[in-house]
Amino acid sequence: MTTACVLIAYDGSPDARTAITEVARLLPGAQAIVLYARQSLEGLAAHLEGHRALEDLRGVEEASLDASERIALEGAERARAAGLDAEPRVLSRMSTASEAIVQAAEEIDAALIVLGSRGRRGLWSAVLGSTSTNVLHHARRPTMVVPSEAVVSARQQSSKPGSDTLHT
Repeated sequence: MTTACVLIAYDGSPDARTAITEVARLLPGAQAIVLYARQSLEGLAAHLEGHRALEDLRGVEEASLDASERIALEGAERARAAGLDAEPRVLSRMSTASEAIVQAAEEIDAALIVLGSRGRRGLWSAVLGSTSTNVLHHARRPTMVVPSEAVVSARQQSSKPGSDTLHT
């Protein structure tokens, strides 16, 4: 049984679920923190100080935090069902998800950061960014990016002979 703590970034996506499965397969019984990194609405709230819309925003923030806690709990339950010693954690920061993941890994002294990959490339990656790529570039800890089954399947299809045909 591993005693080092693994940080698993979890957002409820199939990619994140696959990451949990892989951690359980590779490190059975590992201690894990299942992290949902969320951006708080504090920055927006500061701009609305004194405006009546701020009350509505507080309600949205509370609902968002509740949903975040449910997602983290779902991930931890999934991890425990897979054989990991997991606990949920929600991190609310005004930073990006990737920055929050890297910061959380430092705070808990994670031996490994694990996250799923959606496999975005090209324009979509440039426009939407890639949390996994950003974590890989900024983390000071070992990091494992796990492609989902859909990403693996798509990559296998694209690597077959004749898959680069030019469509006009």
